[in-house]
Amino acid sequence: MLSEPRSGRLAAWGNALLAGFVSPDDAVLAIVGEDAVHRVEGLPGESAPVGLTLALGRLRALGVTGLRLALPVSGHPLGLSGPPEFNARALDAREAVVCHGAGHGLVPEVSEAGPAGDVHVEVVWHCLPVRETPPADVPSLGEAERELAEALRDATAVLSRLDVAGSGPVAEAAIDAYRARSEQGREVLAPGYPPRAVRVLELAQRVQLLVSLAQENGHGGAVSSAEMAARSEALRPVERTARRALVAAYNSVVEERERGVR
Repeated sequence: MLSEPRSGRLAAWGNALLAGFVSPDDAVLAIVGEDAVHRVEGLPGESAPVGLTLALGRLRALGVTGLRLALPVSGHPLGLSGPPEFNARALDAREAVVCHGAGHGLVPEVSEAGPAGDVHVEVVWHCLPVRETPPADVPSLGEAERELAEALRDATAVLSRLDVAGSGPVAEAAIDAYRARSEQGREVLAPGYPPRAVRVLELAQRVQLLVSLAQENGHGGAVSSAEMAARSEALRPVERTARRALVAAYNSVVEERERGVR
């Protein structure tokens, strides 16, 4: 089921910290979430992994002024700017954070320890050099919002025609239940983000959940290979659009600062 990317939390709350909207303790608490511990390895000037509080302070001292999210998949290096070593690690993790203002990036490595029912999740962020060039294929908030509305409309029409379970009232109920659970005590984005970014993020998450439900509910009424291929073709571009919109929402404060909006 849909979950927030850890790199998204790091980018959002790291940006709030860098802009002075939250304290280091509050930022780290939000980034770690339900995980046991987060550490950063490979940070310039440090010979061993360090905690997030020290790491965020060090990145600021190194010249980092903002954090961008990357959500790459094979054939679509969304949000990446190179070099190949960093891109390869980010592609394996399917997510990363790219620093703005200094040539560094962070890729999470997640591990679990402990017996069943008492599993502790630990995250090591690998700090690596990145190129300071515009990230790949990231739309503006306005573009992302328009693309999402169109993609959702087109995909819903196709999935309904194919009688896919993820497109009807059952899916709507699942989406509403998911949102009710996820919004209890949770801020959609960190302080300092514009309302439009929150709106785009919520819509992108809704679209992602629709795709997830459609994929998890088998083939529905699409019994022929042609119909199954049609559904797959309908889901592929809408999933890509949702990922682009997620990245646009999380990166919006950095993009606006670059354009002098904020």
